[in-house]
Amino acid sequence: MTLGVFLIWISLSKLTPEDVESVKISFKTANYWWVFLSLLFGILSHLSRAYRWKFTLEPLGYKPKFLNTAMAVFIAYLVNLGIPRAGELSRAAILTEYEDVPFEKGFGTIVAERVADLIMYVLLILLAFFAQYELIKNELIKKLPQNPLYTITAIAVLLFGVFLLFKWMKKTEKPLIIKLRTFISDLIIGVKSILTMKKKWAFLFHTIFIWVMYILMLYVAKFAIPETSDISINAVLISFVIATFSYAATSGGIGAYPIAIQSALLLYGVSEVAGLSFGWIIWTSQTLMILVFGGLSFLFLPLFNKSKNINS
Repeated sequence: MTLGVFLIWISLSKLTPEDVESVKISFKTANYWWVFLSLLFGILSHLSRAYRWKFTLEPLGYKPKFLNTAMAVFIAYLVNLGIPRAGELSRAAILTEYEDVPFEKGFGTIVAERVADLIMYVLLILLAFFAQYELIKNELIKKLPQNPLYTITAIAVLLFGVFLLFKWMKKTEKPLIIKLRTFISDLIIGVKSILTMKKKWAFLFHTIFIWVMYILMLYVAKFAIPETSDISINAVLISFVIATFSYAATSGGIGAYPIAIQSALLLYGVSEVAGLSFGWIIWTSQTLMILVFGGLSFLFLPLFNKSKNINS
């Protein structure tokens, strides 16, 4: 959170009074019908995620109510705004409380989901790389040393360092590294569970659907302001890939998400102010959606399960 506030201060401190006025005008004049459509795609992605979760729980013998899994997903995103990755723990805890799914098993299914999402994200990164190979190559050439020997040496040192790190991690008995090895092992188990589940094709469909919705969220939102309405699907894809990293940097992408969008769109000729405005419009709308639906889920969840609480 502190880093996010710092990034907000940095980005705003670079703006002139005229730039600040331009950002305000973008917020006032934006076509929010496109923003609402973007949020609709976001809601569909979250509902699909909740439904997909049922496929990993069924082989374990559990069939939770869809509304419970949906509210658990929205609450998880709400929790992640304050504490990164704590949302996954809350999802598992909610099913333990209201569906009698053991915490370890519930969390294991979430790990399996995250493995599938990680694979999709890597595929999107590769797609973005090949779709914009020339652009990325030219940007790298600008930033890398002109002497190719330096570049080759740096890559060789990096690979050798990774090799040594991998060997050390296999042998060391340090508690933190042991936990990391266990986590990696759980990821592998998660992948295997996806491949062996009965409804793996339905799981695959929802996984693809979720990420298509993510892309569409950003694609349709580009029409909200004139400065971004003409950017290509490749620009949207690159922006999405870069912006997704921002969620790892700060809680809920606060401060980092608009800067990431701004940096990506600069590659396509969108001005710094317009890119920042677009980033803030998207981040603000998505965060409000999570606050509203996550808050409502938090309030409605115990009411929906009132009969279970009475019986227990």
